[in-house]
Amino acid sequence: MRYLNWALRIVLFVVLLGFAVKNDQPVTVRYFFGIEWQSSLVIVLLAFFVAGAAIGVIAMFANVLQQRREIVHLKRDIRVRSKLADIGEKQQIPIQPS
Repeated sequence: MRYLNWALRIVLFVVLLGFAVKNDQPVTVRYFFGIEWQSSLVIVLLAFFVAGAAIGVIAMFANVLQQRREIVHLKRDIRVRSKLADIGEKQQIPIQPS
């Protein structure tokens, strides 16, 4: 399995390297107010890919924090209920037959 993983990584690297080599033409990215950025197409694509991934991680971050808080709350609730169940078992009064 380890060799398959490394083979897949090497193939992906070669494909991405070929993509980078074939797309080295200069491009101009124009912003508002006449601002321009000239760079290689690969650099521009990489920059926008990284920016999109960062925005996705930031958007997901609030949800992850909320889930972690809920997990902590539920674990605390389980501990409290198990302690109460232990106390309830200790305080049971045996029923005397009449």
